[in-house]
Amino acid sequence: MTVMPWVTLFEGADFQLLHANIEKGLWVVNTRFAPGIQISTHKHTGEVYALTLAGSWHYLEYPEINVAGSYLYEPAGSIHTLQALPENDCITEVWFAVHGANLNLDADGNVESVWDAGYMSELYLRLCSEQGKCHPDVIGL
Repeated sequence: MTVMPWVTLFEGADFQLLHANIEKGLWVVNTRFAPGIQISTHKHTGEVYALTLAGSWHYLEYPEINVAGSYLYEPAGSIHTLQALPENDCITEVWFAVHGANLNLDADGNVESVWDAGYMSELYLRLCSEQGKCHPDVIGL
């Protein structure tokens, strides 16, 4: 059993890459968000499965709120903006299994960046190195 290091993506947003299968386009991450943190609007090219472990969050485009114990399925083609609720008194932790890519969009709906299994693998290993964390044994790499 390997304990995967947490790395900081940006202030208030940390993640662990638990699994990456570049050939199959699957990446699994555990994420932590401080209250009020928002992730850029993005479109999924494949299905996503999410399990909320702590805290609460929602998509700005929808009224539903995900709380600890909530399970969420997102079909391919979903477009949304994730936000940890600003009134949270704890960190929000969510486990995601992502098939395909996140197409990160600007305000006009243009693709700014693409996060897929290959990119997330490279990013995670680089951030581990830059942040002085051990070289993790990510499943699939």
